[in-house]
Amino acid sequence: MIGDLFVVVWDDGHESYYPLEELRRACPCAVCSGEPDLFGRMAGGLPQRYTPASFVLQSVEPIGNYALQPNWADGHTYGIWAYERLRAFCPDCANK
Repeated sequence: MIGDLFVVVWDDGHESYYPLEELRRACPCAVCSGEPDLFGRMAGGLPQRYTPASFVLQSVEPIGNYALQPNWADGHTYGIWAYERLRAFCPDCANK
């Protein structure tokens, strides 16, 4: 981390800088983003109540060889960011 940015240096040398608040608000977990039911309709994804602790990153754990799991100071530890999804979320890569 650098200040309020989460930094990832990818194998190809590209560096991605993610503002912590944007990363948390885009959490891919079912509670935050919802999940499809058996018919493909989105369920869940209720509006979140954020506090200042919601945007404080306490740690990041690797999940196998495919993802990272941020752990936020407000206790939210559910969002698993697959590397592919995290790279696509990169502010510099999204416009290319």
